[in-house]
Amino acid sequence: MKKKAFIWIASLFLIISVGCDNKESNKQSKEKKKPNFLFVLVDDQSPFDLQTYDSNSILETPNIDKLAKEGVVFDDARNMGSMNGAVCTPSRHMIMTGRTVWHLPRSAEFQRDTIPNSLDEQTIGAVFNRAGYKTMRTCKKGNSYPGANMQFTVVHDATKRGGTEESGSAWHSKQVLDYLADREQGKEDDPFFIYFGFSHPHDTRNGTPELLEKYGAVNHKDKNSLPPANPKQPQLQDNYLLKHPFFHGHPELRDEERVSGVWKNRDEQTIRNELGREYACDENIDIQLGKVLKKLEDMGELDNTYIVYTSDHGISIGRHGLTGKQNLYEHTWRVPFIVKGPGIEGGKRVKGNIYLLDVLPTLCDLAGIEAPETVEGKSFVPVLKGEKEVVRDVMYGVYAGGTKPGMRSVKKGDWKLIKYDVMDGAVRETQLFNLKENPNEYLPEHHKSGEMETDLAENPKYAEKLAEMEALLLEQMIANDDPYRLWNQKK
Repeated sequence: MKKKAFIWIASLFLIISVGCDNKESNKQSKEKKKPNFLFVLVDDQSPFDLQTYDSNSILETPNIDKLAKEGVVFDDARNMGSMNGAVCTPSRHMIMTGRTVWHLPRSAEFQRDTIPNSLDEQTIGAVFNRAGYKTMRTCKKGNSYPGANMQFTVVHDATKRGGTEESGSAWHSKQVLDYLADREQGKEDDPFFIYFGFSHPHDTRNGTPELLEKYGAVNHKDKNSLPPANPKQPQLQDNYLLKHPFFHGHPELRDEERVSGVWKNRDEQTIRNELGREYACDENIDIQLGKVLKKLEDMGELDNTYIVYTSDHGISIGRHGLTGKQNLYEHTWRVPFIVKGPGIEGGKRVKGNIYLLDVLPTLCDLAGIEAPETVEGKSFVPVLKGEKEVVRDVMYGVYAGGTKPGMRSVKKGDWKLIKYDVMDGAVRETQLFNLKENPNEYLPEHHKSGEMETDLAENPKYAEKLAEMEALLLEQMIANDDPYRLWNQKK
């Protein structure tokens, strides 16, 4: 009897022990599960559209706001720049490759030159495929990086800038939702990387009827009349001007002359209506993002998914008398940038000093993947973890899409320099701003009263700082293999 009892007790102990071991094994297996990624890229969105970056904005984006509250908001994230008028093209090349602006495949400058390049295999889709991820993308067609786009296993690209479910942003969210539903039905448990791109708020900003009505806007199509004024429309931005004080140096630039609904007009009615259209497209993007986040939550995948929200560059829409993205003011050089995910302490704002080209090495770092040797960007995981405030001290910007050499900018601390050398030397301008005292980069034409609320380049009190920033700009141009020199720089 005692022997039987001993055997029974020993067996019970073994069952309990094995059960505990299985629980511990399952727990460890769960802990070791690779994270998923949802990379959200919108087209032509200034950070100052969002209340996260401008508390005066009337734009409502509850899902993006929630991401910001639960994640990390970067206050200094930038697109390094462009060597052609389609700024989004080199920007997307930099995102995909982690390379600097002057070290990209030829298709970054010559969009139809899509001959295969060795860098194609070192881009996001290819890197994550090799690491065992299932990769999917949806985004606009054109002005992109075809060699990198085709690396994703599942691709549903189309340009959707309409105001209906089929013709607008809802189309892109449907591709992602269908992909996630297929994974769910197939019981796939491999980690996923989803590149969730939108065609809006890039013009033509044909919003949905209900959101256009909310922001008091219409899809204006008559060049010979002005859109109606409406009190629901967003107010003019603080740095709005009727006209930029000098020519930007890109003759017949589409963004400044041929955007439907704006054309060459810069009057208050036109700009406020266009801002309303922009906001209608922005809010629709937020709605679509919310659908995908809810699906991930329902699937039990949200807590194990890193979410990155950003834009390929900013946009003007009346600020400084400009409407496009071919400039280096803060509304255009900067991008919104928010990161949320497992292990990231939420509710933080950081400076960062990051470029979009830092995305690839950072994603690799978060996934535990070795970044390709071709990458020139820096992982900003130390910033996400609170170990650093910035990944670099100096930021360099370029626009060389019009007449050459074009525009250059450098920023260090609170100080920022912009130089213009265009139209065969007919336009040569220098601007110096202290962004702490003049965050909106007011010019003399804004007629502000503060001594530092203007361009300080001509103020003799700041001659030493100007010289310092001029030297820093040349240093950055050399370090980044800029092929040009400005009129007052050593060749």
